Amino acid sequence: MKRGPILHPDRCFSAARLQRLAAATLIALLLVLRTGSVRAGDPPVGVVSHIKVLSDKVADVSSLEAWKNSFIKPGMTDEQKVVALWISSLSFVYQDAPPIEFLHEGCVHDTIKSFNVYGYGMCCCASARIEQMAHYLGLQARGYGINAHSVPEVCWDNEWHLLDASLANYFTRLDGKIASLSDVTQAVQGWLKEHPDCRGNGAKLDQFQRADGWTGWKRGPALLANCAFYDSGGWWPARTHGWASTMQEYDGSHGTPFPFEYGYSQGYEVNIQLRRGERLTRDWFNNGLHVNGVLKDGDTPGCLTAKVGEGSMAFLRGLGDLTDGRIGSGRREYEVPLADGSFRTGALAVENVACQIEDQQQPAIHPRDSSQPGSFDLGMPSSYVYLNGKAVLNAVVGPGGKVRLLFSNNNGLDWHEAAAIDRSGEQTIDLGKFAFRRYDYRLRVLLDGAGTGLNRLFLAHDIQCSQRALPALDQERNTITFSAGPREGTVTIEGSTQGGKQGKQLTPMDFHPVLKEIEEQFFRVKKDGASATFPIATPGEMTHLRAGGHYRLRDERDQWDLQVSFDGGQSFKTVDTQTGPYQGICKYVTLTEIPSGTKAAQVRWVGRERNTTCLFLLRIDADYRYPHGGFAPVRITYTWEEGGIEKKDVHVAKSPNETYQITCAAKPKMKSVALELDE
Repeated sequence: MKRGPILHPDRCFSAARLQRLAAATLIALLLVLRTGSVRAGDPPVGVVSHIKVLSDKVADVSSLEAWKNSFIKPGMTDEQKVVALWISSLSFVYQDAPPIEFLHEGCVHDTIKSFNVYGYGMCCCASARIEQMAHYLGLQARGYGINAHSVPEVCWDNEWHLLDASLANYFTRLDGKIASLSDVTQAVQGWLKEHPDCRGNGAKLDQFQRADGWTGWKRGPALLANCAFYDSGGWWPARTHGWASTMQEYDGSHGTPFPFEYGYSQGYEVNIQLRRGERLTRDWFNNGLHVNGVLKDGDTPGCLTAKVGEGSMAFLRGLGDLTDGRIGSGRREYEVPLADGSFRTGALAVENVACQIEDQQQPAIHPRDSSQPGSFDLGMPSSYVYLNGKAVLNAVVGPGGKVRLLFSNNNGLDWHEAAAIDRSGEQTIDLGKFAFRRYDYRLRVLLDGAGTGLNRLFLAHDIQCSQRALPALDQERNTITFSAGPREGTVTIEGSTQGGKQGKQLTPMDFHPVLKEIEEQFFRVKKDGASATFPIATPGEMTHLRAGGHYRLRDERDQWDLQVSFDGGQSFKTVDTQTGPYQGICKYVTLTEIPSGTKAAQVRWVGRERNTTCLFLLRIDADYRYPHGGFAPVRITYTWEEGGIEKKDVHVAKSPNETYQITCAAKPKMKSVALELDE
C-alpha cells in the first residue's frame, strides 16, 4: 500500500479535514483487505473477470476458442474435425422447440450461446452451429432448406458432406465417405420413382418402415439401409423421427434445394464477472421459468420437464450428459456495498456522491454537495439471459427530494425512468420489463436534495442456463480447475434488421447508427457507396474490436466492406471485404491492433449493389480493460445430494489459477454451483 502523506507540523488541519483523511485511509485499507490486493501501489480491485470453474467431467465450451481446444486435437484430418464438431453439437444442444430471443432468424443461432445458455434448439439452429464451427476451423460450409427440415454441408477433400446435428445422423457411402445432400436426395428420389405410391404419403411410408417386424425400412434405399444411426426399427436416436420422415424430407417436394447459410451471430462468450456483494448461482434444476414462457412468445420446450436418460432424451447419456435435466435456472444477486464506498471501484461512473464512512453523515450514500444531484452508474453484464429483475431500495428522501432509477439497455445512449421515489422506506422496483431477454444493461441512480440518499440497494435477477455446460461432478474423484482473467469487459451492439422486433428486442437502430442510402429493413443498399456507421464507446481502454454479420450478396459484383475508424470518423480503414454471389453468408473478424488509449471507435459497413445487397443481422463487440479490474479471492460453493443427503464443498480460490479435488462417495445429484468474492 502507498504511504500516506507526511503531515508537516507547521501546517494547520481542521478536525473535519483530519476526519476525512482518516476515513479515506480506512476505505483504502478495507478495500485492500477485502479484495486480496497485496502489492504496494495496487489500486483496489473492483471487478474480477473471466471467472471459470471447470470440471474434468465436462468440456469447456465457454468460447469458440475454448470449444476448439476441447474437441479439436492436433493431427486430426478435416473429416475427423467435422465429426468432432458434429458430436459436440449433439452433446450440448438437444432438438426441441427453440428459445426465442428475436435477435437472429427467430431462434438462437449462436453456437456458444446455445451451448451455455439454452442447450436446445431446432434444425435451422443446428445447421447454423455446424456452419459456424466449420468456418471457425477454416472450412467451407453451407445450409439447405429441404422439405420441413434444414441441413448443413461441410466441404473437405474437395467434396461436400452432410452432417445433421438436429436429428443426429449422417450417411456413409459404400466408399466409406460421408455422403452429400445430393447423394441422399438421389438415393431417396430414385427409390420413390420405383415406388410412386409412397411419394408424399406419410402413412404409406410409416407402414413400409413397420413391415416385417420393423425391418421393412431396410428394403428402402441402400444408402439409408446402411446408416449406422438408425436403430433396429428405423428410428433416429431421439426416436422422434425415423426412416419414414427421412423419405419425406429428401423427396424433393420442397423444390430444388439452393445453398443458404443460416444467419448466425458470433461474439458471445461466457465471461463471468464479480464485484464485492455480487453472487452468481447456477442450478442443475429448473424453477419453471424459461425465455419463451415469460411472455409466452414461443412454445414450451419438452426438455423443460423431460428427464435425461429417458424417452427421447435417453441417448444423451451416451454423449456424456451427467445431469437429470437440460434447462437450468439461476440467480444473479448484487448487494451493492454503499456505506464504505467500495461500490465505486465496480461502478461505471460516480458523481457528487459521499459515503457514510467518508463524512459520518447519513444515509449510507448521499449527495456530497446537496445543492446538486448525486449520481452513479452500474453496469450489469451477464453471461446468462435475464428472465426478470428487481431492485430493492431502502431510501431516505429529504424535504422536496427524490431518488430516481434510470435504465439503459443500449450502452447508455438512451435512458428510461424505471422509478421515481419521493418517500422514505424500503421499496421494490420491478425491472423485468426492461431487463427481460437482455445480457447487459446500465442502471443510473440519481439522488436529489438535502438529506436524500440510500441505505441499501439490492439487485436480483432470475437467469436461464444450460445444465449440460455446467461443471458437473460424478462419482469418485473430480478435478476442479479455477481460473480468472484477463481483466476485461465487453460493450456489445447486436440486432436483427428483419423488422417486427420493436418492443420485444433491440434492433440496430436502437444504437444510433448513421445510415446513408440504406433502408432500415434488411439494411438493403439503395446505391453504391451506401453506408451504416455505428459509434461504440468503452468505459476503459479498448483491447479488441470484433464485428461481422449475416450478408446477402446475390450477384458476384455485390459487396460489403467492413471499415473501422479510431479518430472520430476522420478516416476509415477497411478490415474485411465480402463479395457475392451468396443468398446468405456470415463473416466475422477480430481486430487486435487498437491504438493505445482508445475508448471509442466507429464501425462502418459500406455496400455496393448490382442485384440484392443486404445485412440481415450484425454484431459488434468492443472488449476493454476494466480500470479497477484484477484478481481477488473467489469463493466457490458446490451443492449436491448423495442418497438424498445434502453435501456441500466450499473452496476459496486465492490465486488466479488453481486446481483442487472434490470426491463423491456415491453418484451425485447436482443442485447448484455459486460464485462470489470472498469477504
